[in-house]
Amino acid sequence: MHLLCKTVVLLTVVVAIRAEKNDLTRDLKVILPSGDKMSVIGFGTGGVRGIRGIENVTKILDDVLGAGYRLIDTAAAYENEEDIGKALKELLPKYNLTRKDIFVTSKLAASKEAFGENAYKALKQSFQRFGFDYIDLYLIHFPGYFPPPGPNTNFSTLRDETWKQLVKGQKEGLTRNLGVSNYNIRHLTELLNNDHGVKPAVNQVEWHPEYHQDELLEFCKKQGIALQAYFSLGGVENKTTLLEKPDVKHIATKLGKTPGQVLLRWAVQQNVLVIPKSRSRKHMEQNLDLNFEIPEYDMNILSNLKQPGKYIWNPDTII
Repeated sequence: MHLLCKTVVLLTVVVAIRAEKNDLTRDLKVILPSGDKMSVIGFGTGGVRGIRGIENVTKILDDVLGAGYRLIDTAAAYENEEDIGKALKELLPKYNLTRKDIFVTSKLAASKEAFGENAYKALKQSFQRFGFDYIDLYLIHFPGYFPPPGPNTNFSTLRDETWKQLVKGQKEGLTRNLGVSNYNIRHLTELLNNDHGVKPAVNQVEWHPEYHQDELLEFCKKQGIALQAYFSLGGVENKTTLLEKPDVKHIATKLGKTPGQVLLRWAVQQNVLVIPKSRSRKHMEQNLDLNFEIPEYDMNILSNLKQPGKYIWNPDTII
Protein backbone atom coordinates (compact mmCIF):
# COMPACT_ATOMS: atom_id res chain seq x y z
CA MET A 1 0.00 0.00 0.00
CA HIS A 2 1.42 3.42 -0.91
CA LEU A 3 1.34 6.72 0.90
CA LEU A 4 -1.52 8.59 -0.71
CA CYS A 5 -4.49 6.93 0.91
CA LYS A 6 -7.27 8.17 3.18
CA THR A 7 -6.47 5.95 6.14
CA VAL A 8 -3.47 5.64 8.36
CA VAL A 9 -0.81 3.36 6.87
CA LEU A 10 1.64 1.77 9.32
CA LEU A 11 5.14 1.68 7.87
CA THR A 12 6.60 0.10 11.00
CA VAL A 13 5.77 -0.12 14.66
CA VAL A 14 6.46 3.57 15.19
CA VAL A 15 6.21 5.28 11.81
CA ALA A 16 2.85 5.91 10.21
CA ILE A 17 1.49 7.90 7.30
CA ARG A 18 -1.64 9.94 7.83
CA ALA A 19 -3.82 11.97 5.49
CA GLU A 20 -5.97 14.25 7.60
CA LYS A 21 -7.97 16.26 5.03
CA ASN A 22 -9.16 15.95 1.48
CA ASP A 23 -6.01 17.51 0.00
CA LEU A 24 -3.89 14.42 0.44
CA THR A 25 -0.64 15.72 -0.95
CA ARG A 26 -0.45 18.79 1.27
CA ASP A 27 -1.70 17.13 4.44
CA LEU A 28 0.03 13.79 4.28
CA LYS A 29 2.15 13.30 7.40
CA VAL A 30 4.66 10.88 8.80
CA ILE A 31 4.32 10.27 12.53
CA LEU A 32 7.73 10.22 14.19
CA PRO A 33 8.55 8.15 17.29
CA SER A 34 8.05 11.29 19.40
CA GLY A 35 4.49 11.58 18.13
CA ASP A 36 5.34 14.70 16.11
CA LYS A 37 3.94 14.85 12.58
CA MET A 38 6.21 15.70 9.66
CA SER A 39 4.99 16.44 6.14
CA VAL A 40 5.76 13.82 3.51
CA ILE A 41 6.48 16.63 1.02
CA GLY A 42 8.65 19.50 2.21
CA PHE A 43 10.69 22.31 0.70
CA GLY A 44 14.48 21.99 0.54
CA THR A 45 16.66 25.09 0.69
CA GLY A 46 20.04 23.54 -0.05
CA GLY A 47 21.50 24.64 -3.36
CA VAL A 48 18.62 26.87 -4.41
CA ARG A 49 20.16 29.92 -6.07
CA GLY A 50 19.65 33.02 -4.00
CA ILE A 51 18.35 31.30 -0.83
CA ARG A 52 20.65 33.45 1.29
CA GLY A 53 20.14 36.97 2.51
CA ILE A 54 17.01 38.04 4.33
CA GLU A 55 15.28 39.63 1.30
CA ASN A 56 15.79 36.60 -0.93
CA VAL A 57 14.88 34.13 1.80
CA THR A 58 11.73 36.06 2.71
CA LYS A 59 10.61 36.25 -0.92
CA ILE A 60 11.12 32.54 -1.52
CA LEU A 61 9.52 31.45 1.76
CA ASP A 62 6.55 33.70 1.02
CA ASP A 63 5.94 31.62 -2.11
CA VAL A 64 6.71 28.40 -0.23
CA LEU A 65 4.11 29.05 2.47
CA GLY A 66 1.63 30.39 -0.07
CA ALA A 67 1.98 27.24 -2.15
CA GLY A 68 1.13 25.15 0.92
CA TYR A 69 4.43 23.80 2.23
CA ARG A 70 4.68 23.33 5.97
CA LEU A 71 8.10 21.64 6.16
CA ILE A 72 11.27 23.67 5.60
CA ASP A 73 14.58 21.80 5.30
CA THR A 74 17.90 23.54 5.79
CA ALA A 75 21.33 22.96 7.36
CA ALA A 76 24.08 24.82 9.16
CA ALA A 77 26.16 24.44 6.00
CA TYR A 78 23.58 26.37 3.94
CA GLU A 79 24.25 29.49 6.04
CA ASN A 80 20.61 30.57 6.07
CA GLU A 81 19.27 29.44 9.45
CA GLU A 82 19.09 32.96 10.88
CA ASP A 83 17.42 34.35 7.76
CA ILE A 84 14.88 31.51 7.70
CA GLY A 85 14.03 32.15 11.34
CA LYS A 86 13.50 35.87 10.76
CA ALA A 87 11.53 35.31 7.55
CA LEU A 88 9.17 32.79 9.16
CA LYS A 89 8.47 35.11 12.08
CA GLU A 90 7.49 37.80 9.60
CA LEU A 91 5.48 35.56 7.26
CA LEU A 92 3.57 33.19 9.54
CA PRO A 93 0.93 35.77 10.57
CA LYS A 94 0.26 36.52 6.88
CA TYR A 95 -0.94 32.94 6.42
CA ASN A 96 -2.66 32.66 9.82
CA LEU A 97 0.02 30.21 10.93
CA THR A 98 1.92 29.82 14.18
CA ARG A 99 5.27 28.20 14.91
CA LYS A 100 3.63 24.87 15.70
CA ASP A 101 2.16 24.74 12.18
CA ILE A 102 5.64 24.67 10.63
CA PHE A 103 8.18 21.84 10.78
CA VAL A 104 11.80 22.98 10.52
CA THR A 105 14.69 20.60 9.87
CA SER A 106 18.34 21.55 10.12
CA LYS A 107 21.61 19.62 10.10
CA LEU A 108 24.93 19.48 11.88
CA ALA A 109 27.76 20.67 9.66
CA ALA A 110 30.15 18.00 8.37
CA SER A 111 33.13 19.76 9.91
CA LYS A 112 35.66 19.04 12.63
CA GLU A 113 34.34 22.04 14.57
CA ALA A 114 30.87 20.48 14.81
CA PHE A 115 31.67 16.82 15.44
CA GLY A 116 32.25 14.85 18.64
CA GLU A 117 32.16 16.88 21.85
CA ASN A 118 31.47 20.00 19.76
CA ALA A 119 28.09 18.72 18.54
CA TYR A 120 26.07 20.04 21.47
CA LYS A 121 27.53 23.52 20.99
CA ALA A 122 26.83 23.35 17.24
CA LEU A 123 23.20 22.35 17.86
CA LYS A 124 22.79 25.19 20.34
CA GLN A 125 24.23 27.64 17.80
CA SER A 126 21.69 26.48 15.20
CA PHE A 127 18.95 26.84 17.82
CA GLN A 128 20.06 30.39 18.60
CA ARG A 129 20.35 31.38 14.94
CA PHE A 130 16.76 30.33 14.25
CA GLY A 131 15.47 32.18 17.29
CA PHE A 132 12.71 29.59 17.83
CA ASP A 133 11.72 27.86 21.05
CA TYR A 134 12.85 24.61 19.43
CA ILE A 135 14.04 22.99 16.20
CA ASP A 136 11.70 20.22 15.02
CA LEU A 137 14.35 17.87 13.62
CA TYR A 138 18.14 17.99 13.71
CA LEU A 139 20.20 15.63 11.56
CA ILE A 140 23.85 14.64 11.45
CA HIS A 141 24.54 15.80 7.90
CA PHE A 142 27.19 13.18 7.09
CA PRO A 143 28.79 10.22 8.94
CA GLY A 144 32.19 11.94 8.82
CA TYR A 145 33.60 15.40 8.23
CA PHE A 146 35.70 17.23 5.67
CA PRO A 147 38.59 17.28 5.30
CA PRO A 148 39.22 14.00 7.16
CA PRO A 149 42.24 13.94 9.51
CA GLY A 150 43.92 11.38 7.29
CA PRO A 151 43.37 8.50 4.86
CA ASN A 152 41.08 5.73 6.10
CA THR A 153 40.08 7.71 9.19
CA ASN A 154 37.75 5.75 11.47
CA PHE A 155 34.94 8.10 12.52
CA SER A 156 33.08 5.50 14.60
CA THR A 157 34.03 6.89 18.02
CA LEU A 158 33.41 10.47 16.88
CA ARG A 159 29.97 9.54 15.52
CA ASP A 160 29.08 7.98 18.85
CA GLU A 161 30.13 11.07 20.80
CA THR A 162 28.34 13.30 18.30
CA TRP A 163 25.07 11.44 18.79
CA LYS A 164 25.53 11.46 22.57
CA GLN A 165 25.92 15.24 22.53
CA LEU A 166 22.86 15.70 20.32
CA VAL A 167 20.79 13.50 22.64
CA LYS A 168 21.85 15.85 25.44
CA GLY A 169 20.58 18.78 23.38
CA GLN A 170 17.30 17.04 22.68
CA LYS A 171 16.74 16.39 26.38
CA GLU A 172 17.26 20.10 26.99
CA GLY A 173 14.61 20.96 24.40
CA LEU A 174 16.86 22.40 21.70
CA THR A 175 15.37 19.97 19.18
CA ARG A 176 12.31 17.76 19.39
CA ASN A 177 13.63 14.99 17.13
CA LEU A 178 17.00 13.65 15.99
CA GLY A 179 18.06 11.90 12.82
CA VAL A 180 20.87 11.38 10.36
CA SER A 181 21.67 12.02 6.73
CA ASN A 182 23.75 10.04 4.25
CA TYR A 183 23.97 7.05 6.59
CA ASN A 184 24.24 3.61 5.02
CA ILE A 185 23.13 0.37 6.69
CA ARG A 186 26.50 -0.08 8.38
CA HIS A 187 26.38 3.39 9.93
CA LEU A 188 22.77 2.93 11.02
CA THR A 189 23.45 -0.48 12.57
CA GLU A 190 26.35 1.00 14.53
CA LEU A 191 24.12 3.82 15.80
CA LEU A 192 21.21 1.55 16.69
CA ASN A 193 23.55 -0.65 18.73
CA ASN A 194 24.51 2.36 20.85
CA ASP A 195 21.84 5.03 20.47
CA HIS A 196 22.09 6.52 23.98
CA GLY A 197 18.38 6.00 24.42
CA VAL A 198 17.25 7.83 21.27
CA LYS A 199 16.85 6.14 17.89
CA PRO A 200 17.15 8.24 14.73
CA ALA A 201 13.73 9.28 13.47
CA VAL A 202 14.83 10.08 9.91
CA ASN A 203 17.61 9.18 7.47
CA GLN A 204 17.89 11.70 4.64
CA VAL A 205 19.72 10.34 1.59
CA GLU A 206 20.17 10.85 -2.13
CA TRP A 207 17.30 9.00 -3.80
CA HIS A 208 16.01 9.12 -7.38
CA PRO A 209 15.52 6.62 -10.24
CA GLU A 210 19.18 6.76 -11.20
CA TYR A 211 20.34 6.12 -7.62
CA HIS A 212 18.25 4.25 -5.07
CA GLN A 213 19.32 1.79 -2.39
CA ASP A 214 16.35 -0.53 -2.02
CA GLU A 215 17.99 -2.52 0.78
CA LEU A 216 18.48 0.69 2.76
CA LEU A 217 14.80 1.54 2.38
CA GLU A 218 13.74 -1.88 3.66
CA PHE A 219 16.19 -1.63 6.56
CA CYS A 220 14.82 1.76 7.57
CA LYS A 221 11.23 0.51 7.39
CA LYS A 222 12.04 -2.41 9.69
CA GLN A 223 13.80 -0.10 12.15
CA GLY A 224 11.05 2.52 12.21
CA ILE A 225 13.21 5.15 10.51
CA ALA A 226 11.58 7.40 7.92
CA LEU A 227 13.64 7.62 4.73
CA GLN A 228 13.69 11.10 3.23
CA ALA A 229 15.09 11.87 -0.21
CA TYR A 230 17.18 14.74 -1.47
CA PHE A 231 18.01 15.22 -5.15
CA SER A 232 14.65 13.63 -6.01
CA LEU A 233 14.75 15.34 -9.39
CA GLY A 234 18.14 13.91 -10.19
CA GLY A 235 21.00 15.89 -8.71
CA VAL A 236 22.48 19.34 -8.41
CA GLU A 237 20.21 21.96 -9.97
CA ASN A 238 20.91 22.66 -13.64
CA LYS A 239 23.30 19.68 -13.72
CA THR A 240 20.85 16.82 -14.14
CA THR A 241 19.41 15.21 -17.25
CA LEU A 242 16.94 12.98 -15.39
CA LEU A 243 14.03 15.34 -16.10
CA GLU A 244 14.82 15.01 -19.81
CA LYS A 245 15.04 11.21 -19.90
CA PRO A 246 12.72 9.88 -22.65
CA ASP A 247 11.15 7.32 -20.30
CA VAL A 248 10.42 9.97 -17.69
CA LYS A 249 8.91 12.34 -20.24
CA HIS A 250 6.86 9.56 -21.84
CA ILE A 251 5.34 8.49 -18.52
CA ALA A 252 4.65 12.12 -17.62
CA THR A 253 2.84 12.71 -20.91
CA LYS A 254 0.81 9.52 -20.50
CA LEU A 255 -0.28 10.52 -16.99
CA GLY A 256 -0.84 14.18 -17.82
CA LYS A 257 1.81 15.26 -15.32
CA THR A 258 5.18 16.98 -15.43
CA PRO A 259 8.44 14.98 -15.37
CA GLY A 260 9.14 16.50 -11.95
CA GLN A 261 5.81 15.30 -10.57
CA VAL A 262 6.50 11.80 -11.89
CA LEU A 263 9.92 11.65 -10.24
CA LEU A 264 8.55 12.85 -6.91
CA ARG A 265 5.56 10.52 -7.05
CA TRP A 266 7.90 7.60 -7.85
CA ALA A 267 9.61 8.22 -4.50
CA VAL A 268 6.47 8.89 -2.45
CA GLN A 269 4.79 5.79 -3.86
CA GLN A 270 7.61 3.78 -2.25
CA ASN A 271 7.09 5.46 1.15
CA VAL A 272 10.04 7.79 0.65
CA LEU A 273 9.59 11.39 1.81
CA VAL A 274 10.71 14.22 -0.48
CA ILE A 275 12.00 17.79 -0.11
CA PRO A 276 12.08 19.24 -3.65
CA LYS A 277 13.33 22.76 -4.20
CA SER A 278 12.43 25.40 -6.73
CA ARG A 279 12.46 29.17 -7.19
CA SER A 280 9.29 29.02 -9.29
CA ARG A 281 5.92 29.33 -7.51
CA LYS A 282 4.35 27.30 -10.31
CA HIS A 283 6.83 24.45 -9.83
CA MET A 284 6.45 24.66 -6.05
CA GLU A 285 2.73 24.06 -6.44
CA GLN A 286 3.22 21.28 -8.99
CA ASN A 287 5.66 19.52 -6.66
CA LEU A 288 2.95 19.39 -4.00
CA ASP A 289 0.36 18.02 -6.41
CA LEU A 290 1.17 14.30 -6.26
CA ASN A 291 -2.33 12.94 -5.75
CA PHE A 292 -2.09 10.37 -8.55
CA GLU A 293 -0.68 6.88 -8.97
CA ILE A 294 2.00 5.57 -11.30
CA PRO A 295 1.13 2.10 -12.65
CA GLU A 296 3.43 -0.71 -11.52
CA TYR A 297 4.74 -1.22 -15.07
CA ASP A 298 5.88 2.40 -15.25
CA MET A 299 7.26 2.31 -11.71
CA ASN A 300 9.52 -0.54 -12.83
CA ILE A 301 10.64 1.41 -15.89
CA LEU A 302 11.67 4.31 -13.67
CA SER A 303 13.42 2.05 -11.16
CA ASN A 304 15.38 0.44 -13.98
CA LEU A 305 16.98 3.78 -14.85
CA LYS A 306 19.36 2.98 -11.99
CA GLN A 307 23.03 3.67 -12.68
CA PRO A 308 26.26 3.17 -10.71
CA GLY A 309 27.50 6.13 -8.75
CA LYS A 310 25.77 9.13 -7.23
CA TYR A 311 25.79 12.89 -7.60
CA ILE A 312 27.31 13.84 -4.27
CA TRP A 313 28.79 12.61 -0.98
CA ASN A 314 29.48 8.89 -1.05
CA PRO A 315 29.11 7.69 2.58
CA ASP A 316 30.35 4.20 1.71
CA THR A 317 33.90 5.57 1.84
CA ILE A 318 33.43 6.67 5.46
CA ILE A 319 34.58 4.12 8.05
